[in-house]
Amino acid sequence: MAIADITIIPIGTETPSVSKYVAGIQEVLEKRAAEGNITYQLTPMSTLIEGELSELFNVIQELHESVFSEEIQRVATNIRIDERKDRSDHSMQNKLKSVEKHLSNKKS
Repeated sequence: MAIADITIIPIGTETPSVSKYVAGIQEVLEKRAAEGNITYQLTPMSTLIEGELSELFNVIQELHESVFSEEIQRVATNIRIDERKDRSDHSMQNKLKSVEKHLSNKKS
């Protein structure tokens, strides 16, 4: 299981706001998540997507290309991927649980 942190930046928009483009990207992710191959989480600065690496690359390409349908002529996409081969339980939730465990140990 891999986790991708992606930021898709439409360039040349009419206003500084890109929230309508982010909403369109989330619609694509909802559709793909309903198929059962990925999970995702929107954050204030990016979107996290979890799944098999080959599937993530397909989804990222679809997301990148979806912005062009909004009459945008240029798109920049930043991708950061975290994948572990030494554990089968590598997930967004387990990463958070691990940090929370360390925090609770410090408070004890």
